[in-house]
Amino acid sequence: MTLRRAWALLGGGGMAAVGVLLFLVIGTYSASGSLAQAQAQGSVQLAPGTVPSAYTSLIQKWGTLCPELTPPLLAAQMYQESGFNPAAVSPVGAQGMAQFMPATWAIYGMDPTHTHTPDVWNPADAIPSAASYDCQLAKDTKSVPGNHTANMLAAYNAGPYAVISAGGVPSFSETRNYVSSITKLAQSFTGATTITFSAQAAGAIYYAQSKLGTPYLWGGEGLASQGYRFDCSGLAQAAYASVGITLPRVAADQWYAGPHPTRSQLQPGDLVFFSHDPHDPAQIHHVGIYIGGGIMINAPHTGAVIRYDSIDSEGDYFGATRVTAGGASALPTLQPGGGIANGAAPATS
Repeated sequence: MTLRRAWALLGGGGMAAVGVLLFLVIGTYSASGSLAQAQAQGSVQLAPGTVPSAYTSLIQKWGTLCPELTPPLLAAQMYQESGFNPAAVSPVGAQGMAQFMPATWAIYGMDPTHTHTPDVWNPADAIPSAASYDCQLAKDTKSVPGNHTANMLAAYNAGPYAVISAGGVPSFSETRNYVSSITKLAQSFTGATTITFSAQAAGAIYYAQSKLGTPYLWGGEGLASQGYRFDCSGLAQAAYASVGITLPRVAADQWYAGPHPTRSQLQPGDLVFFSHDPHDPAQIHHVGIYIGGGIMINAPHTGAVIRYDSIDSEGDYFGATRVTAGGASALPTLQPGGGIANGAAPATS
């Protein structure tokens, strides 16, 4: 995000930053041998359906590049940076899925096939470059006290000099939020065998049940001006707002608000999602609130009312999310053109 990008352009502080930059250039990460070593050690797996299928193998492969990085963490970072949008451009000029500033890309952009000039707009280049840059930053900050993964993420955001100088994650609010958000968001991308029950689920169900029989309204958020009506994601948003959890407005974004139970692990309160493409979370078009026994509370379509339906009634069940307060709070606000709408202004020194 912005502090890291401004550091790349402005140096992060005088001649000391120049020395760090030279150190980074000289110590550019050797991807081939380290990648083979990491893959041999195995890796944490991505949860099915959390990454668009075109990028899944890239993130699973390059997310094992160094011990501080995992595929879910790399996925969370790409989602936090751009929402997996390879054409994203931020207000300060960061480019592509990994949101590299041009000056940083000139140093760290890589083509792992060695067949063309590295292209910041090409995910097959941007994802490996982001992983390589992450792991180089992990090496640059390895002697810094604290959590090595947190220090790596902080360096991606604010530059390694800031992490080294602070003796850990610096006190910049943007950097601390960046580290916290990606760490929490990574849980949504992690394939897990057990998932903790949601303490807020009962309250969310109680709210949704109180709306049974309410006519559906496309775009409805339950506002007085809308006759207190809802669409599917508006109902999910309001149900969890009633227990103090803020969800995004759109169903495809709500998908990332927590870990993903399998169908056999479903519990009351889980959000259940439906997609036009069984492999692409960007194609999610509908969400319901699971209550058990294969049944959900559903705001189905124009002309219908909020009602109980089978989770098979839509015909294209995609998966489920167990909403957590941490997962919801970690979600980025994405701009229409990519980038993060709720990021801080770029640093000037």
